[in-house]
Amino acid sequence: MLSPAPSASPPPAGPASAGDWAVLLRLVRFPNLLIMALCLALVRACLLGATRPLTALTSGRFALLALAALCVAAAGYIINDYYDVKIDAINRPERLVVGRMVNRRWAMLSHLLLTGTGVLIAGLLSPLLGLVNLGSALLLWGYSARFKRLALVGNLSIATLTAALVLLPELQLRTGLPTVWGYALAAFLLTVVREIVKDVEDMRGDAQHDCRTLPIVWGVARTKWVTGFFLGCLLVFVVGAAGQALRERHWVFGGWLLLTVLGPLLLLARQLARADRRRDFARLSAWCKWIMLAGVLSMVLTDGS
Repeated sequence: MLSPAPSASPPPAGPASAGDWAVLLRLVRFPNLLIMALCLALVRACLLGATRPLTALTSGRFALLALAALCVAAAGYIINDYYDVKIDAINRPERLVVGRMVNRRWAMLSHLLLTGTGVLIAGLLSPLLGLVNLGSALLLWGYSARFKRLALVGNLSIATLTAALVLLPELQLRTGLPTVWGYALAAFLLTVVREIVKDVEDMRGDAQHDCRTLPIVWGVARTKWVTGFFLGCLLVFVVGAAGQALRERHWVFGGWLLLTVLGPLLLLARQLARADRRRDFARLSAWCKWIMLAGVLSMVLTDGS
């Protein structure tokens, strides 16, 4: 078991004793959870319930689905911080929470409670959703404990979880709509790109703790080629989606993809080729998040077909 990161004073028993709810929000990555909730809502309302979006969003079963997914995601962030105390003390010391502001036992208990809640709620909705949430929880644990330290394995694990999040409303309704699977594929590819970029950004701390991430094993130059492969696949996919939208005279949707997704992706590719410093890759990682947000918002402009 990892020992807590050194600090000026012993960590408190939990966020409540610190009297600072901001610690809780940092621990579970609240902004990221909001983006996940937005993604689920847009998939349900714009892709699967385009004819009656408000009815779709106010469905009790959908609310439970979203709650279950967010519980598992929050638990995943907590267990990731739990295992990464020493690495984060090097890579992101200003963002260290577990071991400094939150006791590690409290963090583990919170993880178990949130995971159990998410899996139980999903299982009550349907056995399939329960299995998906259980599999996601186990993959998050495996990622935090081992997979993230292996070349490409951790990157593909997180990308798979991101795609699964997009697919959850479809797995609940089983409409067979191909558009949802297209968004899931795009989310998978962009997440792989961002996760590899983050590995390059975090090389210093990872190398000191015997991680075997892609840039450590292959070097930055070859890692950029691997990243470029996934980015190229995504570019081809977005070009195809935008072209199909324009052929079908969905001008607004096609234009949105060209201006806010394809254009930034091309700039990302250009900057990736030039990147050679840690701050360059930090900028690319942030750029990926904005592109993903633009892709999520594009669901509003679809016709639900």
